Amino acid sequence: MARYKDATCRLCRREGQKLFLKGDRCYSDKCAITRRSYAPGQHGQARKKLSEYGLQLREKQKARRIYGILERQFSNYFAKAERMKGVTGENLLVLLERRLDNVVYRLGFADSRTQARQLVRHGHFTVNGKKVSIPSYLVRPGDVIAVREKSKESSLFKEIAAAATHRSVPAWLKADPAALEGHVLSLPTREQIDVPVQEHLIVELYSK
Repeated sequence: MARYKDATCRLCRREGQKLFLKGDRCYSDKCAITRRSYAPGQHGQARKKLSEYGLQLREKQKARRIYGILERQFSNYFAKAERMKGVTGENLLVLLERRLDNVVYRLGFADSRTQARQLVRHGHFTVNGKKVSIPSYLVRPGDVIAVREKSKESSLFKEIAAAATHRSVPAWLKADPAALEGHVLSLPTREQIDVPVQEHLIVELYSK
């Protein structure tokens, strides 16, 4: 499967804000956007006025990069959001939040969504007692996400368990760091999704 392999910090610089793609590094002085707040490339420091289309495109790209998904995947999520009842933009963000790799990250069981995706793919997590290795798996209210028993003994997950006790968890989830287990209490509402995305611009882009 295709995936982005270039420097991750370039993505934050391109969008002009922190997307928190590298975990703890994003909170340190080593963060690239803190040191160089302009866009990457030869003309990165030039002042550019974005058109209406440019603003809409940047919001779409920002959302894609935050959740780490490809263009076709994102288009499929949007098509699904359109078919659902309610506001299309909010439906889109709810679908993205329900991804298993995002839930693992939100529960504090990974430093970033990229690490969460890798851990899920390697089969370290179960949903309702069954191993799930598909990062795009959509969780539902009542689901129990847990680290597999064999994985709990690894030094990585012992460190994760210690760090997870200090991390805040969204109200629609409940985490038990000691047991390395989490519960999906409900579907997230727009107010509970703290991503810096103006979803109405994405809807306008796809509506053209």
